[in-house]
Amino acid sequence: MASNQSQENSNYALDRLRRLLASDEFGKDGKLPTERALSESLGVSRRSVRRALEVLEAEGRIWRRQGQGTFAGREPDGWGEHVDTIIAGTNFMEIMEVRLRIEPQLAQLAAMRAKKTDIDRMRELALKSRESQDADSHELWDGSLHRQIAQSAGNPFFLTIFDVVNRVRQDEAWQVIRERARSGNNAAATSYDHHSAIIDAIESRDPLKAGEAMRQHLLMLQEWLIRLTSLDGFETKQPG
Repeated sequence: MASNQSQENSNYALDRLRRLLASDEFGKDGKLPTERALSESLGVSRRSVRRALEVLEAEGRIWRRQGQGTFAGREPDGWGEHVDTIIAGTNFMEIMEVRLRIEPQLAQLAAMRAKKTDIDRMRELALKSRESQDADSHELWDGSLHRQIAQSAGNPFFLTIFDVVNRVRQDEAWQVIRERARSGNNAAATSYDHHSAIIDAIESRDPLKAGEAMRQHLLMLQEWLIRLTSLDGFETKQPG
């Protein structure tokens, strides 16, 4: 139990709550315990907890909804649902067309701005993708690599656009069709070679080469998808 002095110290409560938020201890949905529960677990008064939460809310670290509780992070703005609606009405070839127009540019920017730690991380992710034993694991590491490249470009707005497009990876239908497209193409080794070429160009600070390597990589995936959908008439529309 905290001392009597700390029980009425809002700064103490604020510091403890900041540490808890940083440690991601509030579960998958990010919901915080009630003020009473926080008061008991932190050993501070409810008034101190309430004041600390007001500060965190003003900073955008938490948000509250009447009747539902208090949650970590910023309040959802409904954009996620809007994105889901857009993706539901988009087919895979349209997604590839967009990727072909933004990811080569992101690779070019990464070649100019990526730090050594960024490049080291890219190589780690490329290797994890190469060594994946199942489709779910491959999608996870492949997506993480492409996002690392996008993040290394150093343009937050560009990264937001990338994230919107990348949301399609979370859909089961996308994973199914990508796995079918990769089968029989020695995909793991080929993708690793492509990824290595992209990373090498970024490390060499060669924007044109990095952009072209990314373009060739995406063209390969697009070709596999076209071959699959033309051969068996696989439905390319996502489920609504």
